[in-house]
Amino acid sequence: MNTKTTFLLFLTLGDLWLVSCTNQATNEPGDNISIQPVPVTAVRSLDTVIYNDYIADIHAVRNIEVRSKLKGFLEKIYVDEGSEVRRGQPLFKISDTEYVSEVSRAEATLNNAIANAKTIALEVDRTRLLVDKKIVSETDLEVIEAQLSAAESSVDEARSLLQHAKTQLSYTTIRSPFDGKIGRIPLKEGSLLDEGALLTVVADLSAVYAYFEITEREYLSYIDEGNQNTVDFDMPVNLVLANGAPYQHAGKAEFAENQFEETTGTIALRARFPNPEGLLMHGATGKISVPVSTGNTLVVHQKAVFEIQDRTYVYRVSDDNVISMTPFTAGRRIGHYYLVEDGLSASDRIVFEGVLNLRDGMAIEPVTVDPDNRIAQANR
Repeated sequence: MNTKTTFLLFLTLGDLWLVSCTNQATNEPGDNISIQPVPVTAVRSLDTVIYNDYIADIHAVRNIEVRSKLKGFLEKIYVDEGSEVRRGQPLFKISDTEYVSEVSRAEATLNNAIANAKTIALEVDRTRLLVDKKIVSETDLEVIEAQLSAAESSVDEARSLLQHAKTQLSYTTIRSPFDGKIGRIPLKEGSLLDEGALLTVVADLSAVYAYFEITEREYLSYIDEGNQNTVDFDMPVNLVLANGAPYQHAGKAEFAENQFEETTGTIALRARFPNPEGLLMHGATGKISVPVSTGNTLVVHQKAVFEIQDRTYVYRVSDDNVISMTPFTAGRRIGHYYLVEDGLSASDRIVFEGVLNLRDGMAIEPVTVDPDNRIAQANR
């Protein structure tokens, strides 16, 4: 290749390089040809109610173990497991032959004591007449009066023993302490009972308590009248059953303890629920939803939010319409919105949707939209 040809080749390559640089310069981001319309909305403020959920243990208002107060044989079972019973209704019968005999023996002892006391009382009267006639001394009267006092004490003791025997006899018929439902009956007729043996459990299921625990921080936010996050425990609370179904009756929450648990830092609350259908059982579990007023709280629509490495971001739009990737602290989700706990203000404009097609520092043409109207139109 000669010198002239080489010179022409370098000249041609140089011209091509200049044209390429010129074309790249005219397509740099920020030039008007790269700006695209993007839906933009303001950070909204909502005054709403959210629900704090807590795991709850359900207990019958009254749940009593029925136990034998006596030793003996279980002679009769009057009820079946799971049956409804009324207050005072007989449930079990313990063999009472021995206790009937004790009552008879105590009655005989009492009658003897009464007869002995009457005899001594007559002797006192007779001795008093002899003292008046100076036939016997005052000492003889004092002795017989002391005997009468001892006899009367024996009458009182015998009467007490009779009452005790009758009480023991009454324990042979075991009755329901209140209206309720019978639990399991572990023993059968003919079983030998020890004193204190468990016979069954009676539960009053006309109403139940749902116990749940809150932290000290939640407790303070609930009772602080100066805090917008307040709760009225006289207001109804909701119960969600173990299968996720809502319980149809509302309950009322109240404090069940007056101190915090040292190991967990929580305090127990309870909510009382009516149970007319008997659906709720003692020992069941569920979830309590406590309504909490948020006051005026900033929210952003879920379409505007994206996550990178467990952090939440939105694209904030500056006054000169340049977007910047802005992290914020997202609270719980309410419908289509996230609560804003920190990082954004009410004056901020953010990109509403299409965030995956954007990049930090990009210039846009903002198109203001209303999120609710936008969603409604999309669902038509």
